[in-house]
Amino acid sequence: MTDETVTAQRLVRRFARETNLLVSGRDFSVVGSDAVAEALRQLLPALGAHLGDGGVTFVTGEAPEILLDGHPLPARKTAEDRVDAAGRHMPVSSDLARRLGEKGTVRGVRIGIAMVLEPKTAQLALLLRDAGATVAVYAHPDEIDVEVAAVLRARGVPVDGDPTLSGAAERTAAVSFLRRGFDLLLDDGSHLIRLAHEEGIATELKGAAEETTSGLTPLRLMQREGVLQIPVIAVNDALTKTSFDNRYGTGQSCVFAIADALDAAGIDIRDQPAVVVGYGPVGEGVAAHLRALGVQVAVTETDPVRALRAAHDGHRIGRLHDLAPGALVVSATGAPHTVDAEVLRTAAVVAVAGGIPHEIDLDPSTLRPYAGENGEAPPFVERAGDGALVIARGGCVNLSAGEGNPIEIMDLSFAVQLFAVEYLLTHDLPAGVHPLPPEADTTIGTAALAARGEHIDERSPAQVDALREWRSPRFPGASA
Repeated sequence: MTDETVTAQRLVRRFARETNLLVSGRDFSVVGSDAVAEALRQLLPALGAHLGDGGVTFVTGEAPEILLDGHPLPARKTAEDRVDAAGRHMPVSSDLARRLGEKGTVRGVRIGIAMVLEPKTAQLALLLRDAGATVAVYAHPDEIDVEVAAVLRARGVPVDGDPTLSGAAERTAAVSFLRRGFDLLLDDGSHLIRLAHEEGIATELKGAAEETTSGLTPLRLMQREGVLQIPVIAVNDALTKTSFDNRYGTGQSCVFAIADALDAAGIDIRDQPAVVVGYGPVGEGVAAHLRALGVQVAVTETDPVRALRAAHDGHRIGRLHDLAPGALVVSATGAPHTVDAEVLRTAAVVAVAGGIPHEIDLDPSTLRPYAGENGEAPPFVERAGDGALVIARGGCVNLSAGEGNPIEIMDLSFAVQLFAVEYLLTHDLPAGVHPLPPEADTTIGTAALAARGEHIDERSPAQVDALREWRSPRFPGASA
């Protein structure tokens, strides 16, 4: 990779890192005529950005600058800054929460949020609180930003979360949170929904909403076995969630976090081919962003249709054990035991984009520091015995080595959560996993386009009339 390409990629990743904003779908301009400027003009469209005027401006030269709407990137030095910055870029969630408040839908409703606690989650809690709900937040020990937790507590939102807990103490803390007494539970991974069933207190809930694919899988198993006792909205199944959060948000945030971690270790992300394990929406996004950075990508799958789709997207297909030696292996399955000991032994680098416990069969005691080019151990990169380098100790890399998905992406996802809250409170649903109605995606998509200042077509009266007619236009006239 040429020096100018490396510089261009670092500039784009710096923009994403310092703002936690999305690259795809955003307007960028490049000021300059040097090789770095040309590399940026090649890279940005590959990442889904629009080249034009306004928006984000890269000024190349001896001391490159990045401007946002004509100004230097805003400082986000404190947790207060980061929480407030998230709020400025969440117009869709803000609008839906405002409507809930105006209608009084959530007034006095007790809502528990059990999600990764970072600035966007804090904003979701504050929006629900401001709409009239009584809100408390729980964060697992490895999923809490303690500074953000302090901001929420200072603003009157209780937070249960302690990064030092493990084992029985962690379970006790989670049960204690559930016993606060909630009407609704917004979960990520369905860990607390399942725990409420184990503890026999699930029926105290009116319902719940689940954010992730990996969380919905066990809930659907519970439904099939007849043990799911409450209605759960499948937030992840909404198009405005999974089509954007998983593909664009997780794709960007995970690949950029991997590239940053390797860069700090003196390793270019293109120094080895990549193998993406799993080609669901997360895997698609990871593969697309790796390719945009110039990485040679192969895909492994257990689903033949997804494997075929990956092949038609231009990726080599094969078995993990055949492709892993010497490769950057990124697990995007959200399933335990995806990366086994053999892969850990032969791969060059291993990272997780799926983000559940035990996605890598890793014994943490085997991890040892990795000395980078300058002899210093870089953050987030360790070696598993004599085998692969492991990023972020096998945790979900965009959270463990980054700030999670971009703000605008979580704006869409949390808008779906807010729609789920309203749906649960205004419909009498039986126990089971339920999709949101199509109007949820229409409402959220329309609001997101409006926030961007975008306009789309409407069907003409002739099109509407044609869609109401079931008779074939090939055979006009009455039958004989």
